[in-house]
Amino acid sequence: MAKYITKRILMSLLTLFLITFVLFVLIRIMPGDPFPVERMSAEMILQKRAELGLDKPILIQFSDYMSMLMQGNFGNGTSLYNGAPIKPILIKCMENSFKIGVISILFGTTAGLFLGITAALNRGKFLDGLCTVFSILGVCIPSYVFMIFLQYFFSYKIPFFPYFFDPSRFLFSSIMPSISLSLFTVSTVARFTRNEMVEVMNSDYVKLAESKGLYGFELIRKHILRNALIPIVTVIAPLVVDLMTGAMVMEKIYGVNGIGKLMVDAIAGEGIDYNYVLALGIVFSALYIGIMLILDILYGIIDPRIRIAAKETK
Repeated sequence: MAKYITKRILMSLLTLFLITFVLFVLIRIMPGDPFPVERMSAEMILQKRAELGLDKPILIQFSDYMSMLMQGNFGNGTSLYNGAPIKPILIKCMENSFKIGVISILFGTTAGLFLGITAALNRGKFLDGLCTVFSILGVCIPSYVFMIFLQYFFSYKIPFFPYFFDPSRFLFSSIMPSISLSLFTVSTVARFTRNEMVEVMNSDYVKLAESKGLYGFELIRKHILRNALIPIVTVIAPLVVDLMTGAMVMEKIYGVNGIGKLMVDAIAGEGIDYNYVLALGIVFSALYIGIMLILDILYGIIDPRIRIAAKETK
């Protein structure tokens, strides 16, 4: 198992390095300059490019950037926040997005598993149909429609929750953004949980366990839910990344200063801030690779066949 985990970690680091290189090259070869050239003379542009190191060969630029990145430094912005260092601003935005994302993940996964298990245990009955309808609606309804609906009724008609996100009242004001983000997660997890559990419940080894007198919670825990978890975890993994990296529409509607909004500002501001775009691209990639690494490790824990295969490769 240790060899299996070490191999996955090395592959993840190599993948992240290659993605960083590709992102860096693509951003550097994009036409234009990362500062408002319309208000600068030709001499000022040349001076600014020299200050940013853009006049060096691209491989030397990448080497310098990697040396800086290995020290935990993303450099300075070019047009956003008056060229202030990227790291403190990025950390502050990530903190807001991560906290709301974690709440959304916990609520969405828990509610989705509950609905999916309820539907599977009552397949063909009223509760199964009700959970299925909810799952379909959750996938079909655009998230921004649900966000505006919540904001209208629970902030305007019934002024219980704040209309916009307030960092000083984080837990209370993050309830509606978190619920808004988790709708798709609840629906997706519920649908996959229900389908996988029904498939497992119809399998021969579950029928054999029932014939031996194993029923109720023990049957669900030991045989049904455990074997249905692998495809469910596969579905949850990319959703976790989406929630934790912030939703641009949600952060715009609720006024959350997160990394989704930061990406929009970096692209749509006065002059594209390539350094912020690159830093955010690396962060998004690292999060996705990290989640997939955890997913691979969870596969080894959940499915004994993976542990056996890892031992056989030694």
